[in-house]
Amino acid sequence: MLAGVVGNMPQLRHSPAGIPVLRFSLLHTSRQQEAGMQRQVVCQIGVIASGDSLIQTAQPLAAGDGIRVSGFLARANNRDGEYRLILHADTIERL
Repeated sequence: MLAGVVGNMPQLRHSPAGIPVLRFSLLHTSRQQEAGMQRQVVCQIGVIASGDSLIQTAQPLAAGDGIRVSGFLARANNRDGEYRLILHADTIERL
């Protein structure tokens, strides 16, 4: 589960099989404990939401909206040597 704000306007596309797919970025900022010290964590990750029910939740989102996303991480593509990750959403909650 990762919480943050929507970084860009979600873009709706359709897979070759006709499944709706919404893509956007999630900007996360938090303070975490590491080796006994507080650390500021900032990251941005791409999010993919697929399927009608999840699209209904995610499509009205706008840049700056606070959300919590749970799902799984996978490589953005299957090219050897590229390890950029995408968060494939199972659930999206507004905060």
